[in-house]
Amino acid sequence: MAVGNGPVGVGIIGAGNISDQYLSNLTTFPDVRVLAIADVIAERAKAQAEKYGVPRSGGVDAVLNDPEIDIVVNLTIPAVHVEVSEAIIAAGKHVWTEKPIGVSREESRGLLEKADAAGLRVGVAPDTVLGPGVQTAKRAIARGDIGRPLFAQTTFQWQGPEIFHPNPAFLYAKGGGPLLDMGPYYVSTLVHVFGPVAAVAALGLQGTSTRRVQVGELAGQEFPVEIPSTLSVLIDFEQGGQAQSIYSTDSPLLRTGIVEITGTEGTIVIPDPNTFGGAISITRPLRLGQELVDQEIVDVVQEGVLAGRGVGLLDMARSIAAGRAHVATGEFGYHVLDTLLSIEEAAESRTFVAVESTLDQIGALDAAFDPFAATL
Repeated sequence: MAVGNGPVGVGIIGAGNISDQYLSNLTTFPDVRVLAIADVIAERAKAQAEKYGVPRSGGVDAVLNDPEIDIVVNLTIPAVHVEVSEAIIAAGKHVWTEKPIGVSREESRGLLEKADAAGLRVGVAPDTVLGPGVQTAKRAIARGDIGRPLFAQTTFQWQGPEIFHPNPAFLYAKGGGPLLDMGPYYVSTLVHVFGPVAAVAALGLQGTSTRRVQVGELAGQEFPVEIPSTLSVLIDFEQGGQAQSIYSTDSPLLRTGIVEITGTEGTIVIPDPNTFGGAISITRPLRLGQELVDQEIVDVVQEGVLAGRGVGLLDMARSIAAGRAHVATGEFGYHVLDTLLSIEEAAESRTFVAVESTLDQIGALDAAFDPFAATL
């Protein structure tokens, strides 16, 4: 690997919707160079390469066989995340994969073992939790600004991605749904604050057994719903603390991005974990005055440089050069997946389910981390 001798060569596999978010950011970070884009539809890869000034495009081999590429971004659908990531490892390159790391524990654990054996790294989205929003709130909680964290409430509910996505069927297949698609943002945030998950309980339902594409060339086409489209979740954390969450694509009422964490001395409201920044505030307990009941709400100043998707990959590239651990590790991604699959199992069994995996340490991004600085 040539990481550490100037900008790191990056390749991308998957030129679909989310590639725009990665490319618009990665092409502005001085420490990385996007050298090639691959897709099963070569014309789509070519179009993205031309749009963002990427020099090469083609099929998967155009990325895997490129000697100048050190890290490959896996933006394929969840069902093939592990298959593609293993091919990247076999090609001798580090992996940054979109969430979830995979759709089964066995395959995902196997991927991490293969990466370890090859001396290569796996990084796992979402890296939104590495943005100034969540990281500032994490630091505030760690220094005791709300006292001892007790419990959290999170909400993600709306009517579903078929209203904007031109091919949304995979989001309702195994590995998708509001839990596996959006749950990683919320669970990752909660794990950053409370530590690893010990056990979960859940109830699930399907609003309808089929959905209909509403936009694009496939508009009007029906597809099956293979997973629960609404889940009510309880989480118990190893180190103390609890959380309750709702994940739903059955709700006409839009309520998303809600993360509230209550401690012994206040409640902190964290920005939407599907974004990189936003307003943070702490509400203090009521205080009785002579005539009025006062409640103090304190704004928390967001610390850090706001960027976007690709920050986690950049942290991984810089960490490889420095010989230290990156924050969004494969082990972290695996624990989040293990938690989400345990929630699915709890919904099926209507019992508490223990989460077998754990984490020794959960990293943090320094407030001075600047994606737009040239450091390599």
